[in-house]
Amino acid sequence: MHNQEVRIEAVEHLGQRLWQVRLGHRGLRFAEECRARAFAAQLHVRRQWLKQQGDGC
Repeated sequence: MHNQEVRIEAVEHLGQRLWQVRLGHRGLRFAEECRARAFAAQLHVRRQWLKQQGDGC
């Protein structure tokens, strides 16, 4: 995962405000900001763990 960061963006889709969590060119949309933030936090922790596993090999 080449130095990509987890990002949260507010987006408009079909007249509805959504929260999009992005990692590189991939993303997931959530209707609620708190759910987007919780997912982003979990994704960030998982990426850190994977980086640590790669450093130990």
